[in-house]
Amino acid sequence: MISLPAVGRPAYRQVGLSPLKNKKNKQMKEINIKHIANLHTDALRALDFYKQDIQILKKRLEEIAADNTGHEVAEKVEYFQNQFLIQSNNIDELKHNLNQNLNKIEEQVKSSAGFLDQSTADQNAEIYDQYLSLEKIVNDVRHQFNSFASRWM
Repeated sequence: MISLPAVGRPAYRQVGLSPLKNKKNKQMKEINIKHIANLHTDALRALDFYKQDIQILKKRLEEIAADNTGHEVAEKVEYFQNQFLIQSNNIDELKHNLNQNLNKIEEQVKSSAGFLDQSTADQNAEIYDQYLSLEKIVNDVRHQFNSFASRWM
């Protein structure tokens, strides 16, 4: 077990922490549980923003599809429809995973006097890495779409 408030890599990237030693002389890192909650809250807000942004982009895509009936445009419209659907689903899934992870962390902290299993801390780090990856993908799709839209609007 890791002395809480400990989490995985995301917190270490954002705050400078010195290693601690536990009873078995293994290195531990210690951070505040509020930091974990803040990371989750920030990620959830960003995911909500991206979800809304995708809805706006879908409307712009519909306008482009209505005004341009060529084969080249139709292929790109289908590509972006698929990307918007896929990324919207990815956002929903990640939001679900973030909420589950935060609930699991809260339960462990309450039931184990402030300790968190290493597996839960690792899971938290993995979910945060997934968030960073999804954020990059959504931004890339948005930039691709804006480039496409500027050409056809």
